[in-house]
This record gives sequence, C-alpha cells and structure tokens, in this order.
Amino acid sequence: MRRLAIALVAVLLAAGCSTPRRDKITVACGASEQWCAMMVKRFSDSTGVEADFVRLSSGEALERIKTARARQEFDVWHGGPADSYVAAKSQGLLEPYKSEKSGEIRQQWADPENAWSGIYAGVLAFCNNTKELAKRGMKPIRSWRELLDKRLRGSVAIAHPATSGTAYTALWTHVELSGGDQDAALGYLRGLHPNVLRYNSSGSAAALQAAKEEAAVGVVFSHDCVAAQEQGYPNLEVTFPQEGTGYELGGLAVLAGAHNPDSARTYVDWALSGASQRLGPLVKFYALPTNTKVPAHSKAADPATVKLVSYDVEVAGRAKQALVDRFSAEIAGPPA
Repeated sequence: MRRLAIALVAVLLAAGCSTPRRDKITVACGASEQWCAMMVKRFSDSTGVEADFVRLSSGEALERIKTARARQEFDVWHGGPADSYVAAKSQGLLEPYKSEKSGEIRQQWADPENAWSGIYAGVLAFCNNTKELAKRGMKPIRSWRELLDKRLRGSVAIAHPATSGTAYTALWTHVELSGGDQDAALGYLRGLHPNVLRYNSSGSAAALQAAKEEAAVGVVFSHDCVAAQEQGYPNLEVTFPQEGTGYELGGLAVLAGAHNPDSARTYVDWALSGASQRLGPLVKFYALPTNTKVPAHSKAADPATVKLVSYDVEVAGRAKQALVDRFSAEIAGPPA
C-alpha cells in the first residue's frame, strides 16, 4: 500500500498537479511610498491579484530592470518620468501593450507604439522655505538665475540625474532653455553646483529638506512640495521659474520578461482607469491625471498659468544616458 501511495504521488507530480503558483505581480514604483502602497493595495482589492512593490527612483529602476533582463524581478513599472521609459524601450526592456483604457488617455501622452503610457503629469517648481530665505535676505525664488545667488551657498536641495527623474527633468529643461545646447545646460548646472546642499538619489527628498529647514529651496515637482505643506510645514511656498520650466509625464509599462504578463496587463488597465486616477489626493498626491474623464485637483499645478518649455519626451529619453554620463563626469558623481 505504501508503495502504491508513493507511486501515485510521483504520477501526480509528473502530471503537473503540484501546488499552483500564486497569481502575484511585483511593481517597480517610482512615486511616493504612500502612493505606491495605496495603488498596489487598491489594485489587489479590486481584482483579487496579489501585488507588492519596490519603491525606486527612475534611474535606480531603469538600472535594476536592465540588470535583471534575463531573469526579470518586476512585472510592471509604474511612475517616474517617461524619458526613462523611452530609454528602456530603446533597450528592449518593455513589452508593448495597448490597454483597453488607452482611448481615455490624453493625446500625445502615451507612446505611439504602446510601449508605455502616461499615468500622471507634474510640473517642475521651486519649493521655497520662506523662513530660511528671509534669514538670507531673500524672497521666494522665481527664476533659475536667482537660484545661482551666492547667498544660497549649500542651501539648494536637488537630486542627481543619474538616479532621479526629477533631476533629469531639470537638466533637460536647461537644454531646452538653451535652445538645445547641452554644453550651455551643463554650464548652468556647473554654476549651480556650489549652492547644492548634496545630490539626493530621490527627487522628492528635496521637498522635505526644504520643509525641515535643511535647505532654503528645493527643485522638485510642485505636487511634492504641496504634499510636504500638508504634512504640517507652513513655511513652504511653491513658485515656478519665470524663464520657463519643464514637466514630467509619469510612465506606466509592462516589462519584458514579466513572470505574470496577463496580470501585469490587468494592472495597466486598472491604473489607467478613471477610478484609479482619482485616488492620488487620498495620499496627498496632486499630480495631473492623464485620463480625460478625471478633472485635475484644485491643488494640482495649472499648466495654463505656468510658462512651460517645449519638453520632447522622446528626444529627452534618447539623450539621457550620454547626458547623464557627462553630468557625472564633469560636475558630480552619483550619490553613493
């Protein structure tokens, strides 16, 4: 009888009757920790698909996705500026998918070949600590030129473009302001270097550095500064560069080599939906939605009142690696 039982178990295992693999996805998430946690939980609650996330800035996410190409650890990439997704697409790291919700997304806010889609938009701003600036005899910063003021030595919070999509947006903004001249853009950032507190790995960290009076001003997306204000820091004021500023289009994509591609596509459908894009303000995330059925929150930046540069995500993405390498070699290496 014992021999028969052992034989039966062997037959069942050979037939693939072992315990089935749980339907689970892992998301490389490029927004705030609170937003990432809420998104994967709401997705799981809505669909029954188990999901977890790893919070990574866009440069870190791109590097890990590239390194794990043969045995991909993530199924979905969600959040972080789309120029990194353009770079990932060029390296064959994304799995094209035309979502059933793609028709609801604003025109030109998605890849024409369906490699990625825009999920939110944010405008680059100055996060001013008015108390710290007053100590230096200064008012809130309203231009890139003012950011070079010697009174701000060691007092500007900003991230490094090798790890942060926010910082690369700032770098490419100066390329656009310089008429496409990368040397001039790097020249501006070289001039800013003495004023930099330190180069963070994450772009949103600059808002909290300004909030906690470690810095007088941070270069961040405006919704990150608003979120810091709502955490109880009353001395913060959002301003926008009068010369013009750049913006991010937060991306969303299924990754090539995903372990659960069907569930990854389900996640993309859910994340692009109007119901999902209404969730941000619940965790103080006030970026602009890309779904045309969702109105912008009153605390989101209004592009109609801000001077924006002509920010070409495709061109910025293709130029990213070489330009970031130059920044690292000529101005400052990536944070350790």
